[in-house]
Amino acid sequence: MEIGNQIKKFRGKLNWSQETLAEKAYVSRQTVSNWENGKSYPDIHSLLLLGKLFNISLDELVKGDVESMKNEIEKSDVKKFNAMAWLLTAEYIIAAVSILPLIKYLGWIGGIIWGILFSVSMFTAIKVEKMKKANDIQTYREIKAFMEGKSLDEISEERMKSLNKPIVKVIFGMAFASVIVGICAFVFF
Repeated sequence: MEIGNQIKKFRGKLNWSQETLAEKAYVSRQTVSNWENGKSYPDIHSLLLLGKLFNISLDELVKGDVESMKNEIEKSDVKKFNAMAWLLTAEYIIAAVSILPLIKYLGWIGGIIWGILFSVSMFTAIKVEKMKKANDIQTYREIKAFMEGKSLDEISEERMKSLNKPIVKVIFGMAFASVIVGICAFVFF
């Protein structure tokens, strides 16, 4: 993405080191380096602060990146994450339903099989989180929303809504798993 080159260019015009920019932008030097090398993307608040520090508009700072952000959001958004979420849900249900029968009928071998099922579920969960971080989807959405005229308050409110969703899913999942384990315990014991 172009943002790294833009940050490097404007930082160079001011004769600032990465450390100087990091201090002024309230981030670490490593963060500035990651931005410039394209390893990560600044969030909307950092972009606005960078615009002020460099005395340029947000349009000029993200020049060329907005269209690629839109493509990135569309490309890696809903279908891929929904598929992974359904897979993860199925794995959790199988793990919850199978623990008691496996242990009752197969003993410690059943416990090992269940441990493998649970490990696969955890691997899938970690993979989903890595996909989210690798694609910077949340940051891209914020920048796109800002460029479309939404205020920072609206963007922050949307972020808070999205942070609450995983918590609700985990609570619902735990409650559902508890019910399933209870039913299995009643049937098999």
